[in-house]
Amino acid sequence: MKKGKRFWRPKAAVFAAFLGGCLMFAGLPVFGAETEGPEAALIEMEDGEYAIEVELTGGTGKTTVSSPAGLTVLDGHAYARIEWSSSHYDYMLVDGKKYLPISEEGYSTFEIPITVFNEPMDVIADTTAMSTPHEISYQLTFDLEGVMSKSETPQAAAQKVVYMVFLIVLVCIVVSWVNKRKRMGRR
Repeated sequence: MKKGKRFWRPKAAVFAAFLGGCLMFAGLPVFGAETEGPEAALIEMEDGEYAIEVELTGGTGKTTVSSPAGLTVLDGHAYARIEWSSSHYDYMLVDGKKYLPISEEGYSTFEIPITVFNEPMDVIADTTAMSTPHEISYQLTFDLEGVMSKSETPQAAAQKVVYMVFLIVLVCIVVSWVNKRKRMGRR
């Protein structure tokens, strides 16, 4: 083997690594690198947490999503927290970009960009509930008129009722204890 051939392979690997680094630094796609996801729609709201009415169509009709869904506004862009009525969804696709569940417990929940308001947005969800995993096409329609603060959601109202019931029970326990102490003191 000639001396020049022995050094060719390491030089080629260094050159390839250098070229890949330059392409990544320049912001150009590199083979095998993950591409940017779909652009989230702009919304004229302050950054923060909200809720939005969402309607699900498509699929078999056996599953639903929680509505209102969580809405996060970040830099004027809208993102939804989609909670399925099943724990068997292992990923979602929005415009070809894969989104994984944000939690391993409970129902399958995903945070995805909202690409359009007031018209159906195509998504694919992969379910493992059948004998083999299946990708199912759905449409999510986000109602821009149905945006509300998190404190206005039915879940927030139910939480307030639970707190009130807890407070009433606590007051009853304290009043009962005070009355019992008064009766014990009279004897």
